[in-house]
Amino acid sequence: MTNVGTVDRALRFVLGALLVVAVFIPPFAEMVAPWGAWKYALTAWGVVMLGTAAFRFCPAYTLLGVRTCPLAKS
Repeated sequence: MTNVGTVDRALRFVLGALLVVAVFIPPFAEMVAPWGAWKYALTAWGVVMLGTAAFRFCPAYTLLGVRTCPLAKS
């Protein structure tokens, strides 16, 4: 069962990858360093985004009844 479309999947992958690597790239790491524990929350959100892109399934979409995949069945 998929509910994440191709464009949505690509955007999730790009955003997730950026959030995961942001704490390791020096210019971005310096920006998020003062955020304390919030930088770990951003990294965790990036991992979730990468996971939903990889599996093409978003639990929040299921709860809200949203489907961006045109081939998704009810």
